[in-house]
Amino acid sequence: MRTSTLTLVCFAAIAALVVSGCASGGMFPAANITNVQLERNNFTIVAHNVAGEAQAGYLLGGTFSVGMTTNTFGLVRVSGTGMLYKEALENLWKNVEAACGPIGKRKLALINVRYDSDALNLVVYTQPKVMVRADAIEFTE
Repeated sequence: MRTSTLTLVCFAAIAALVVSGCASGGMFPAANITNVQLERNNFTIVAHNVAGEAQAGYLLGGTFSVGMTTNTFGLVRVSGTGMLYKEALENLWKNVEAACGPIGKRKLALINVRYDSDALNLVVYTQPKVMVRADAIEFTE
C-alpha cells in the first residue's frame, strides 16, 4: 500500500512539472503586409546584409523548426526571454544603427529579410537560436 501511494505522489509531481513547463510556438506571421514598390530611384541602401540574433536555453526539452517558425518546449527556461524573433529584430535594428548612424526620424525600411534558425538538442538541454538578416534602405523623397 505504501509503495502505490509513493508512486502516485511521484507521478502527480512529475505531471505537475510537465504541465507547468515552458513552450514557445515561434513567430506569428501576420496576415496584413505592407507592400512598397521600389521601382523609382527614391531610396538609398544604407546597410547591406545586417544581422540580428537571439537565443534561449531550456532544461528537459526540445526544439524543432518548420519553415519560418522555431518551436521549443522545455521544463524550465534557464537563459534568454523566449521572445527570440522580437529580440533578433531589435538586435538587427541596433546593428543597422551602428552601421549607418542614429535612426531618429529617418525613413528607413528593411528589405530582403531572411530568417534562419539553429537548435542545439541534448538529452537534458535545448538551445534554440534565431537569426534575422536584411538590407536597410532609406527613402530620399
